Amino acid sequence: MAAVALWALAGAGGSLAEMSPAGTGLTLESPDPGRSAGVAAADAGRAGATGWGRLEGQPPTLTRASIVPAATTLAGRPRPIAGEAVLVEDWSEQPLGRVGVPIGWEGRSWGRASYDFKVVETGDAGARRKVLRLRSEDDNSTIHKRVGRIDVREFPILEWQWRAVTLPGGADSRQAATDDQACQIYVVFPRFPTAVRSRIIGYVWDSTAPAGSIVRSPRTGMVTYVIVRSGSAQLGQWITEHRNVREDFRRIHGVEPSEAVEVVSIGIDSNDTRSRAESYMGEIAFHRSSP
Repeated sequence: MAAVALWALAGAGGSLAEMSPAGTGLTLESPDPGRSAGVAAADAGRAGATGWGRLEGQPPTLTRASIVPAATTLAGRPRPIAGEAVLVEDWSEQPLGRVGVPIGWEGRSWGRASYDFKVVETGDAGARRKVLRLRSEDDNSTIHKRVGRIDVREFPILEWQWRAVTLPGGADSRQAATDDQACQIYVVFPRFPTAVRSRIIGYVWDSTAPAGSIVRSPRTGMVTYVIVRSGSAQLGQWITEHRNVREDFRRIHGVEPSEAVEVVSIGIDSNDTRSRAESYMGEIAFHRSSP
């Protein structure tokens, strides 16, 4: 099977932030449609100009009139084209019941990853829609999608829906020994050499670290966590999140982003705490302005 270089998503045995000893030369398997394998505060409600959330009983639908879907096939990659938004993924074209790595996404060929993912339906009768269910038991599973080049100076708002069901017990992103999260979404700004200089922002739902915290990864300087949610108070609820990635980048790095986002990753992680986790991921899109 063909392989692609793992230039920005360096990691092994843990979250995307967990670097391998070598740090370079890692590879990913290309997507296989037949594969089946097992900062600013962001509390509920608006919280400043860079992040806010909305609670829902089911994942809300992004405004279709304002979304520019990817002008490619399902297995292709989204491209920033004229319009109000770039749709990264809404799972609508994924086969219902598909398990493992979704079509158009890529897994990895290193570390321990079970990819206990499944495309399922959720919502009330008459308003059913597809989402991705993620489960983890003492493993880390991260997938990524190449998205062309999304300029966050033009499309600064990242919107996504997620639902946490089970948080990894005792996890805390601030400590390398407990660096697990039930919900993760990463945006990657590659810089050459990408294995050591890429800049990655990870928006996570942490078990312990306070919401609103900005946390440098305890394993690699390339990754900075923004703790969007924390703890169990909102478990089981669908939440729509909005982050101004441009503002978050400036807050973290002190400069305007000169690189484009080329990769979006999602994942679930429970290997450091040797526990279990479960979550769901809905639609993901970049917007020109706040919806």
